[in-house]
Amino acid sequence: MKKHSTEVFNMLLAEWNWDDALTVSREEGWGEGLEQAARNALAKGYTPEQVRDITGLDPEALERLRNR
Repeated sequence: MKKHSTEVFNMLLAEWNWDDALTVSREEGWGEGLEQAARNALAKGYTPEQVRDITGLDPEALERLRNR
């Protein structure tokens, strides 16, 4: 506890904001959904360019998905 006392103290003082938590959760879910849709489209034979046009994901993100 002493080793991380500053971090623990800051966590105790942090104010929880439900609206912010919901916004972050939605954004993370949206991103995961886009990536899953891109993986599915690539598996079905769509070109990376077509998937990029549909999802708006950048070429680096598509390359990472193709290599998984």
